[in-house]
Amino acid sequence: MTDTLATPTTSPAVRPAIPLPATAARAITLTGGVLTAVSAFLSWTYSSDFPGDLTVTGYPGGLQWLTFAAGLLVAGGAAAGLALGGKPVLRGRADGATVILALGALATTWYTLIAIAAELGGLANLTAGGWIAGIATVIALIGALGLPRDSAPEGNAVQRVLRYPGSRPAVHAKSLPAPVEWLLVVVLLVVALALFTYGIDTSYGELFVGFLIVVAFGIWALNRSGIGTLIRDLISRHRALAAIGAFVAAAIFPFTQSNDANATLGVNILIFGATALGLNVVVGLAGLLDLGYVAFLGVGAYTAALVSGAATSSIHVQFPFWAAALTGAAVSGIAGVLLGAPTLRVRGDYLAIVTLGFGEIFRIVVQNLDGTSGPKITNGPDGIVNIPDLNILGFDMGKAHDIGGITLGRFANYFELMLVIMAIIVLVFSRSANSRIGRAWIAIREDEIAATAMGINGFRFKLLAFALGATLAGLAGSVMAHVNFSVVPDPFVFAGSTPPNSAFLLAAVVIGGMGTVAGPIVGASLFYLLQAKLTFLQSNQLLFFGLALILFMRFRPEGIIASRRRQLEFHETEALPNETVGPDALSKTGA
Repeated sequence: MTDTLATPTTSPAVRPAIPLPATAARAITLTGGVLTAVSAFLSWTYSSDFPGDLTVTGYPGGLQWLTFAAGLLVAGGAAAGLALGGKPVLRGRADGATVILALGALATTWYTLIAIAAELGGLANLTAGGWIAGIATVIALIGALGLPRDSAPEGNAVQRVLRYPGSRPAVHAKSLPAPVEWLLVVVLLVVALALFTYGIDTSYGELFVGFLIVVAFGIWALNRSGIGTLIRDLISRHRALAAIGAFVAAAIFPFTQSNDANATLGVNILIFGATALGLNVVVGLAGLLDLGYVAFLGVGAYTAALVSGAATSSIHVQFPFWAAALTGAAVSGIAGVLLGAPTLRVRGDYLAIVTLGFGEIFRIVVQNLDGTSGPKITNGPDGIVNIPDLNILGFDMGKAHDIGGITLGRFANYFELMLVIMAIIVLVFSRSANSRIGRAWIAIREDEIAATAMGINGFRFKLLAFALGATLAGLAGSVMAHVNFSVVPDPFVFAGSTPPNSAFLLAAVVIGGMGTVAGPIVGASLFYLLQAKLTFLQSNQLLFFGLALILFMRFRPEGIIASRRRQLEFHETEALPNETVGPDALSKTGA
């Protein structure tokens, strides 16, 4: 069994960014962290117009809670360094993680102070407490930059300053007992649920951005300290438990909400994530760039709406949900075959252009099937409205229900239904990816000519990828039609300000991690929440997303949750001396 705890070998030390004695640097960092946490209890501004009311002394409010948490993390990292005397732990050093935490505290606090000045009209709106908070984070960072560092790797300036050490040392330790590891997995899932619940419950955009800053730097620090690697190893050993636990935690989510607004976000995130996972079959496994994938979601949604008894449907039938969902999935799969059969002979940019054209053709066609420009099927721009709520085994999805003293509203009911659909899609994706067909897709993605030479029928397997991806999107679309009460052509475009659209879906897959199960789901959740929470950006949303994509492609090209294979592909020049880069290493990771 893979080791979980380790005492690594040490690396040669180099001069810190700021020359300070190690003990003094840790003491300064600890002092700065404590002052940062304490400053959250002071008033930061004179005006209560800034969201969260930061005028109160004695109790943190809004973004001050994030500064408080960041300050405690910095103080904890410095205290750990003092207690350990700078000795390496796990697969890294506490000092290296402390530098990142100090940067996170600085970014969170100064983001708040700048936001106050920008929204209230200048720095004059800051009180002494706000200035104390800003100075405290600078003190913490100065102390952290004086901490001893291991030898840094070659790379850009950011890597040379922030990456400690340049190599991960070998691991030599015994594994924990199985029950303890199971308990740790459960604890991790509880923490993940708490973080997601807090993030989705943020009531204004500034708080959500601050939350993202803290989480991003926290995860970075975990990876730097080596704990992140141990967490990944732990989950990889208990994948079944982690997967089941993740769905159980997601099912609990609606019970933690006091209103249906967050459940609305939750069910839309699941629909977006399920669609992204279907696109992951085409892009992540088979390596085919599809720029019109959202059309398959629309095909499933329109098909389900037509056969579900909607008052404005041109087909006066009402299938039960399971039949409507299967019909939507089947018609979407057929559409995938019809698109793929004549177009998959082309490759690369030409295939991308063809799929982009298909997406636009679908939107134009459904707009013209209004009884005037064409047959009356989709009602044109008006769409199909008044789709009735589902009634499954006597359970009316449109009504609130009391379960265990907790009221689940309409969107909470659909959240649980979509969670079941998501489980089916995850199962289909996982089984397909790990099958002979999945290995053929990966071979085509890596080198289609070599795959063909080995006897793989590239056209047949690519067509199968198109069909399966379209089927999964159609299944998600059948639920989306009932959730939204209606289906209109406006959302099914290549790019727009709101998801789902093809550009956002593709970004969710690439940023989340192509070829993985959790990656597209995480990417879809992040992108949907960004769109829902950052309404204060208004017309600048696409600019913000563009900057986010540039940063991800520069510093995390393999995605948030990447397979080991893609990590090695993107960081082959940074091969670690104590790790093997080759077929054996890939086979151990299941890549």
